[in-house]
Amino acid sequence: MEYTVQKLGQLAGISPRTLRYYDEIGILKPARINSSGYRIYGQKEVDLLQQILFYRELGVELDSIRDIITSPGFDGAVSLKIHRDKLLEKREQLDILIANVEKTIAVTEGRITMSNKEKFEGFKKKMVTDNEKKYGREAREKYGEDAVNKSNAKVQGMTQEQYDEVTALALEISTTLAEAFKTGDPGGELAQKTAELHKKWLTFYWDKYSKEAHAGLAQMYVDDERFTAYYDKDQPGTAVFLRDAIFIYTGLAVSN
Repeated sequence: MEYTVQKLGQLAGISPRTLRYYDEIGILKPARINSSGYRIYGQKEVDLLQQILFYRELGVELDSIRDIITSPGFDGAVSLKIHRDKLLEKREQLDILIANVEKTIAVTEGRITMSNKEKFEGFKKKMVTDNEKKYGREAREKYGEDAVNKSNAKVQGMTQEQYDEVTALALEISTTLAEAFKTGDPGGELAQKTAELHKKWLTFYWDKYSKEAHAGLAQMYVDDERFTAYYDKDQPGTAVFLRDAIFIYTGLAVSN
């Protein structure tokens, strides 16, 4: 069966404009253009659109989707299994949050009691899921499956006091780093205090701390544009400054 832009848009629940844009950026080309100049899509394009929308639902950017589906090694069946696993993870997270809300309603109505730990289970699960989505692949390649799994388990096991402490610590790091950056000296007192705070922050997530891993993470803040954008959003050069401060703190430098 073949579809025009209008019909495929109606079938998929997206606008014809979106389909035209997908064509323009090379993510979903029509099977052919008919004699009247209309884009015509076949079953192959329908199946590919389904994959694209799965990726979009998982928050993957269009440029990344294009790289994935145009790769010579792209396998639609394998991709669907990955989508299924990701959606099951998402459903698990939503189920936890829904159960958390339902329990909280029951508490406010006086029907049950709820421990402080229970109140934040859904949020900690979301923290782990968000980190996996953003940085999971790189972290597993760099530190290994076991280290990442232990880190995730540690986050899930945080008490409310620990959760509050690490949240406050992240804010203190940001504030201290901004002040240290103004000095221009990564070896100065404020910069080294920032590195010490950063180490303390890491111990909430890492199963064990090492200077080598700390320095390696600092280098990644510079090498990975996502981290660089985060640290440089208010003051360009902050990511490099933090890396240098951590290098001095650990006494190590990581080669590119």
